[in-house]
Amino acid sequence: MTDLARRALAPNALPEAAPGETRLIGGVRVTAARGEAVARDIAGRLKTGTFTKVAFVNAHCINLAYERGEYRRALADFTVLPDGVGVDLASRLLFGRPFPENLNGTDFVPFLLGRLPGGARVGLIGARPGVAEAAAAKFAADLPQHDFLPISDGFYAEGAETEAVLARTRDAEVDIVLVALGVPRQELFIAQHLTAAETTVAIAVGALFDFKAGIVPRAPAVVRHLRAEWLFRLCAEPRRLWRRYVLGNPRFLTHILRERRRRSAADAL
Repeated sequence: MTDLARRALAPNALPEAAPGETRLIGGVRVTAARGEAVARDIAGRLKTGTFTKVAFVNAHCINLAYERGEYRRALADFTVLPDGVGVDLASRLLFGRPFPENLNGTDFVPFLLGRLPGGARVGLIGARPGVAEAAAAKFAADLPQHDFLPISDGFYAEGAETEAVLARTRDAEVDIVLVALGVPRQELFIAQHLTAAETTVAIAVGALFDFKAGIVPRAPAVVRHLRAEWLFRLCAEPRRLWRRYVLGNPRFLTHILRERRRRSAADAL
């Protein structure tokens, strides 16, 4: 048992609690719960040493889930959290109500780490060279009760170099691994390579390291409050993201409306 697990057994630690219902969107079961409940659940899994995989899905991810079976099947073993206005719209159209809370990784991961007992060892894998180190330094400044350990950037070849990354992860003896390799590579990396031998909790975090290190600017709070962070990102990186949003958003809505029609037809039988 790690020191973190021992501290999690203390009376003042977060109590274990189930995160609640899930909603099936694009073949992916997305957790419908508030961040506090999800944080309690993950803290409980750390306490018991239960290997857990966590991912976040937005409209782009759901498009990939509709179109790439390997990614969709991998997510079946993850705790999947809702990220953004797109999946909220899908929930309204398919279930008649939004998700209880928007749990994007950029906000939820620091919230989770801030709620855990001190002494967690957190490994960072992914992003461009030097970014994981910069993000780890920022995390350490904000959350000095934990240890943040850069393990590898995301520029390694499959095969022997992957094995080297896994070996470094095991040697680091981390409780949590944050994986920032982009969708769907990060989820497939976790699904195919990470086990309880490497860590207890593995979280796919997308662009979190870039945001934390200040490489990519975060949308202002008012833009996030209006649920328009996707538009800010599109304006900031149009060449990289125009396909995802300009083409992807209508495709996402088409997928959801088709799914809604299929469900309505099935209910009518």
